Amino acid sequence: MDESDALATLAALAQPTRLAVFRLLVTREPLGLPAGDIATSLAVPQNTMSTHLGVLARAGLVCAERHSRSMIYRARLDALRALMVFLARDCCNAHPELCTPLLAELACCPPTKVKA
Repeated sequence: MDESDALATLAALAQPTRLAVFRLLVTREPLGLPAGDIATSLAVPQNTMSTHLGVLARAGLVCAERHSRSMIYRARLDALRALMVFLARDCCNAHPELCTPLLAELACCPPTKVKA
């Protein structure tokens, strides 16, 4: 991710409803949510929600997939990861112990072992 991508991503999230949408979709991974359910969950009119989802999609933060007559939206966790790496890439200035608290906060979901 370069600076212009980071700015576009941050600009898309710099609005309360869009930030709420993205945070909601992150909690619904990997299944996503229909656009109508997102609007209902956040008490936002569907036409307004459509505009917000469009902004998030253009910024690469969400993707949509048609299921019958519904559009299912999912958070693009790869975009979130890229933004976080961009923001924190040089955080420790060659002192990794400074990043330990940040990494601990991000380790909310320990990896699961795949059974063979």
